[in-house]
Amino acid sequence: MFELPEYTVLSSQINETLKGKTIQRGNLGNKPHKFVWYNRSHEEFERLTKGKKVGSSHVRGRWLFVSLEPGYVLVLGECGGKVLHHLPGTEMPGTYHLLLVFEDGSFFTVTTQMWEAMELFEQGEEKERQLIKDMRMTPIEPEFSYDYFSSLIDEVLTGKKRSVKGLLTQDQLIPGLGNAIAQDIMFNAGLHPRHNLAELANEQRRELYDAIIETTKAVIEKGGRYDEYDLYGNNGGYSRLMDKKAAGNPCPVCGEIIKKIQYLGGACYFCPNCQK
Repeated sequence: MFELPEYTVLSSQINETLKGKTIQRGNLGNKPHKFVWYNRSHEEFERLTKGKKVGSSHVRGRWLFVSLEPGYVLVLGECGGKVLHHLPGTEMPGTYHLLLVFEDGSFFTVTTQMWEAMELFEQGEEKERQLIKDMRMTPIEPEFSYDYFSSLIDEVLTGKKRSVKGLLTQDQLIPGLGNAIAQDIMFNAGLHPRHNLAELANEQRRELYDAIIETTKAVIEKGGRYDEYDLYGNNGGYSRLMDKKAAGNPCPVCGEIIKKIQYLGGACYFCPNCQK
């Protein structure tokens, strides 16, 4: 699944490569997928995208927004798959769930392997969509300051008991983060996945905040994680410190053997010495 860093990379590449292209033809895929959510019929999508020009792209959380001018916004959300630009003359993929063919002969496809929203809104209406409306601050926004983060923890502590992993991965308290990047954030902060938020000392709050900012930035700078693809079909260059390949191997910091547990609906990888 794409997380905030991968969407940030895709958004930047769309602005570099697709902005200004005119759509010759739009299509909502050549094979049905019960976990792809559309808000338009095939006929509507084809009619509304024809002749539109690709404008600016931006990202919030795990949602990518691409303006189609005039008057519309293509929204891709909660994606697990490939978002690709194909050069003129390239063979069409055997399966795709969204297609935009441009007048210069290049084309754009979105193919999901899990689930995804692929929706076309009149400009402004996308802000009212569930999961987008009232979205909290994300780690790449200037407003995501330490004071904001600390107040978020204080707010969370007034509700049900939460762990560090719960803060990072549940209920989109910090939009854009998921189980994959959370592993390295917790390792870099020196915190166990089950560590109770209520027991974080002030310095641990700061360390967790710094780890969120620095880890997210590092993944973006490397072009995303190694097991995800960018707009050009290249794998990202960021290799996670804590993932399935790390389990059973020595910690890169202290040499202790990395352990794996199942917690909050997914696997967790951690160093029992560095993350007590």
